[in-house]
Order: sequence, then structure tokens, then C-alpha cells
Amino acid sequence: MKVLGIDIGGTGIKGAPVDVATGRLTAPRYRLLTPRPAKPKPVAEVVAEVAAHFCWRGPLGITLPSVVKDGVVMTAANIDRSWIGTDARALFAETAGLRATVLNDADAAGIAEMTFGAGKGRRGVVVLLTLGTGIGSAVFLDGKLLPNTEIGHLEVKGKDAEERASDRARREKKWKWKEWSKHVEDYLEHVEALLWPDLFIIGGGVSKKHEKFLPRIRTRTPVVPAKTLNEAGIVGAALAARAEVPRRKR
Repeated sequence: MKVLGIDIGGTGIKGAPVDVATGRLTAPRYRLLTPRPAKPKPVAEVVAEVAAHFCWRGPLGITLPSVVKDGVVMTAANIDRSWIGTDARALFAETAGLRATVLNDADAAGIAEMTFGAGKGRRGVVVLLTLGTGIGSAVFLDGKLLPNTEIGHLEVKGKDAEERASDRARREKKWKWKEWSKHVEDYLEHVEALLWPDLFIIGGGVSKKHEKFLPRIRTRTPVVPAKTLNEAGIVGAALAARAEVPRRKR
């Protein structure tokens, strides 16, 4: 079965059809700029445009950089605060004329990674962390997602973890990889103390340069780079939408 996955980010909205049995994109990604300001209606119109590009008529999975409960947006990161309280599932369905599933972007990346990436077949507690503009998180127990975790905002040494361990912090403060990796290690140790995970998976764009910082990190828990990289949000959104199809039919 193919499902269209769409990943909404702070700068771009990208999508592609996904073969949910293999995790492979069946057409090249199509990307448009995220509207400014990123308010609900303009963003929904771009999502509809991405779907129209593929002449799509089937299920649609969509990520948002937000806590999403039963399709309703509870927080807003890198999108306009007017999203808070919006029934995103209904908005996207109405605008695109398609059945829509909406979930947190890090949760989508985690679903993709647990299904086709470094977390495949792993039991116990697995924590995926996306180190980018902020820190996204997805927590799994025996492959099952605990949705909408926000452990990127834990306080570490008196600071929000994102202010030291995100890739944005590394770039803004012009830290060398060695210096930044120590901040990442401090953050991972804090998460270890709370969750006692069996595996950390590091995603986000910086994971493509994992050889520059992961070998420097010493934690009790094994730490590995994500494998699905830039396609993770799209693939995870598609998988989440596919999982909802039989549930909605009951």
C-alpha cells in the first residue's frame, strides 16, 4: 500500500508517496517553502498543493512540530502560535479533500527509524533524539510509541537542553565538535538518569556528520546514528496514516 507522507518544517514542507511495506519513496520528494507567518490556513493550502502535485487520492500522513492529541494541536514550535487549539486533522482533510492523520514530527521520525532504521527489532526502551533547531524526542517501549514526549526541554545544569545540545546551539555559539559533544553527553546522561534506556538513536540533519561527535560521547547506553535521515518524517507520517486506516473503519 502507498501512502502520501508530508513533513512540515519551519522552512519547508516536503512530501512523497511511500511504499509502507518497504519504507521507500515511490517518487521524488516535492518541497515548497513554509508560508510566513506559518498560520493554519496558508500551511494547509501548501499541504494541499503538495498532495495535488502527486494527484493524490489516498490516505495522507502529516507531521507538525507540535504536541498533537487526537488531531488537535496543543503546542507550536517553528510555526505560528495560532495553531494551538486547531483541529489540524479536520483542517487538512477539508483543505485537501483527503483523509488525514496528524502527528508530532519527532514521533514520525521515530516510527520510521523503529520500522526501517537503527531501531528495527530492538526491544526495551529506545529513545530517538533529533538534534536540529531544537531537540525532538520519541520514546518507545518494545517498539510501541509513547507519543508527544518533550524531553528536549529538560533542564540540564540550569539551562534548557536545547540551548546547549541542539545543532542550532553548536552553530550559533561556534563550538568545536569536541566542545559540543560534551554538552550532548551531559544531556544524554540526564535522560539516562530519568528513563534508563537501552538505546539512544541520534537523528536530525547533524546525524549525517555523526563520525565527528558520536565517538567522543561516553554514556552507559549505546548511542547510534539514525539511518532514515531526511526521509524519516515523510516515511513515519505515511506509516502512522496507514496504521490509522483500519482503526477509523471500525
